[in-house]
Amino acid sequence: MIVADDVSTILSSGVRLAVPLAFAACGEYLAERAGAMNISVEAMMLGAAFGSVATASATGSATTGLAAGVLIGILVGLVHGNLSHRLKINTFVAGLVLNALVLGLTGYLITVSDFDSHQVSQVSVPWLRDIPLFGAPLFVERWPVYLLVVVVPLTWWLVERSRWGLELRASGERPQAAHVTGVRVDARRRQALLWCGALAGLGGAYLAVGEVGSFNENMTAGRGYIVIAAVIFGGWRLGRTLLGCALFGLADALRLALPALGLTLNSQLLIVAPYLVALLAMLLFTNRRREPGALGRPFERGST
Repeated sequence: MIVADDVSTILSSGVRLAVPLAFAACGEYLAERAGAMNISVEAMMLGAAFGSVATASATGSATTGLAAGVLIGILVGLVHGNLSHRLKINTFVAGLVLNALVLGLTGYLITVSDFDSHQVSQVSVPWLRDIPLFGAPLFVERWPVYLLVVVVPLTWWLVERSRWGLELRASGERPQAAHVTGVRVDARRRQALLWCGALAGLGGAYLAVGEVGSFNENMTAGRGYIVIAAVIFGGWRLGRTLLGCALFGLADALRLALPALGLTLNSQLLIVAPYLVALLAMLLFTNRRREPGALGRPFERGST
């Protein structure tokens, strides 16, 4: 029988598992609104996870490792942007190649490296932590979790209220019309990829030096693709996208908790269950809003 303490533990685990996705989803949402279909979000997260652990081990500071992860995510975004918008390589191909490259490179480097374990500090919010059931899951967390309080509204404001966001949305909807009015479409898309890289890097770094304290081969395990799915099934709305991330986090937490609660299921079924639950839920509650008109399409001057 599941008691209140078990529910609180599952919720706490669900929050921790959803946080990396939420960071990356904010970035992917902004990138796709600009028309940049960023398949390389998995490479951003995985590369940042490895880089954060390596930097934390070298410097003795998990916070420095977290910052290094952000920079690595930005670097992947910079490479992807230049491949897609300067060299005009198909953006899907560029993203898949980056994902494969980072997966192979980190997989090799971890076999020839030995890193010390470091984690960022935990913050407990007085009074709020004592709220029954929800206090500990939400208000006793590693400090990067609380950055979401800034990142989520800032991302929404940038897209929906700033002039830069207006140009981003125009680049994603009607790039030719945006170009006529003086908007540098490819530049805006590259900037969106950099924002996505920073936040996906933060998510990957948090996973490594926030929760685990070490790096394991392919530790993101396809979470970058879950982020892309969350944005699409969320109808390119930030709130619905984050809801999809939360559903995956809770499903993954249940996968980990069920054996401890004495419920024995097929191990392979448990592994795949969070992905199925999250995707089915997002399909059920998906918003039918139309995708950005030029999503994933290269911008060519003079085309119609």
